Amino acid sequence: MHPKHTHLEGLRVVELAGVLAGPAVGMFFAELGAEVIKVENKRRGGDVTRTWKTPAEDPAEKDSAYYHAVNWGKQIEFRDLNDPDDLDSVVQLIDWADILLVNFKAGDAERYELDVPTLRNRFPRLIIGQITGFPDENRVAFDAVLQAETGLMSLNGAPDQGPMKLPVAFIDLFAAHQLKEGILLALFRRSTSNEGAHVKVSLFDSAIASLANQASVFLNTGVPSGRTGSLHPSIAPYGETFYCADGQHMLIACGSDAQFVALCSVLNRNDLTTDSRFKDNPSRVVHRQILQGELGSAFLLENSFELMEKLIRVGIPAGIVRDLPGVFSIPEARKLILEENRNGKSTKRVSTAVFQINPMPCSKAS
Repeated sequence: MHPKHTHLEGLRVVELAGVLAGPAVGMFFAELGAEVIKVENKRRGGDVTRTWKTPAEDPAEKDSAYYHAVNWGKQIEFRDLNDPDDLDSVVQLIDWADILLVNFKAGDAERYELDVPTLRNRFPRLIIGQITGFPDENRVAFDAVLQAETGLMSLNGAPDQGPMKLPVAFIDLFAAHQLKEGILLALFRRSTSNEGAHVKVSLFDSAIASLANQASVFLNTGVPSGRTGSLHPSIAPYGETFYCADGQHMLIACGSDAQFVALCSVLNRNDLTTDSRFKDNPSRVVHRQILQGELGSAFLLENSFELMEKLIRVGIPAGIVRDLPGVFSIPEARKLILEENRNGKSTKRVSTAVFQINPMPCSKAS
């Protein structure tokens, strides 16, 4: 089992957020040793993701694997904010908290008097982490809708297919990372000012920020990249996948001319390096389909795992396309699994805090 960290031991977090983004932030703090109390809607049976089960899951199980993914290490409390006594008990929890995580629907915070101005006035040292959806806060926001609205689906998928959603709710996770960073900065600021803060992140802004080089290409040229599958729009061969003799898929990501030359050498296709169509990266991008065919015939002569060893030795970025059973056969991946007993059953998920902080010992003066 992946060990719990103690970096934030003594920090107290109350989580009034549901689904993925807010709970991911709560679990992050739980992994770092904070005490995290997750308050779920008693009247509705708790976080809605408890019911989000795949066909592979036992319908009789109380909670879904989705729910387990971001709710490790938390104390769970069921409350109905429409009940005055339950609402009062939640306010008492907030009274001793350092951080409050919320993603209320528009109007709910004011109705329960848990809006930011009220909370800031009553709890001046409290750090409020808030996640919203669209700039129009009355609009219901789920990750898939944001992927459609912010361009990600238009970029994802093969050229001959329609727009495609990414298989993980990445916008929720991007927003969670943004909120973590803002909260950590607010904690640092509070250590000297003794003042709380309101840290607000929207799914929309997080999605736009994640467009990175794709946004930059469009903003500087006026031309969107469009769907290119796994291919990189401006590097070749980068993202191409090839069949090997043992039936495995392998992906290649050559980021420089030197890496391309080394790849050709390993595949015994040095002739490609003198072909004018492949002489440099811009030329390879223009002629990438022809290049893929030439390289593809060479990959078919190779065993994937033996070839992988050769490529690693000469520093060529490459990887075998693994399914999840293959991923979790890797010891380093298994080390990131967090286990927890819930409702009398062992549950598993992957860690969200995977960085390492190693203190640097002070050198003694000679």
